[in-house]
Amino acid sequence: MENPLKLTVTEESLSICRLAKEDALPRWAWTGPFVSVTRTEQELSVVCAASAVPEGVQTEPGWRALRVEGPLDFSLTGILAGLTDPLAKASIGIFALSTFDTDYLLVPERHLRRAIEVLRASGYEVRANGHG
Repeated sequence: MENPLKLTVTEESLSICRLAKEDALPRWAWTGPFVSVTRTEQELSVVCAASAVPEGVQTEPGWRALRVEGPLDFSLTGILAGLTDPLAKASIGIFALSTFDTDYLLVPERHLRRAIEVLRASGYEVRANGHG
């Protein structure tokens, strides 16, 4: 049941932060090798190094990213569905992000080892550097 997609677990512990929609992007948000920023009519969301988030910020800490090795062609379909379905069946919540080149699944650190096991059992190759 080999799947051609490969995933790599990133090293840094991440936090998902919520700021007010009108807030400027704070300097601390740019700390670390992984940063994602999304502004909507309701909020400014920042995903960044957990170690960078100051006290008083609304945050959900303790996430790790699994990067789908890309770049992925825009014509490909069902990539996130294929990844999220086995994790949902294992009761592992995710936070999904996409970039121009690829997709990222953030999973709670406390479920990282189990997520790796589930994805491997579903035919994905997961490089984990000491996490399973």
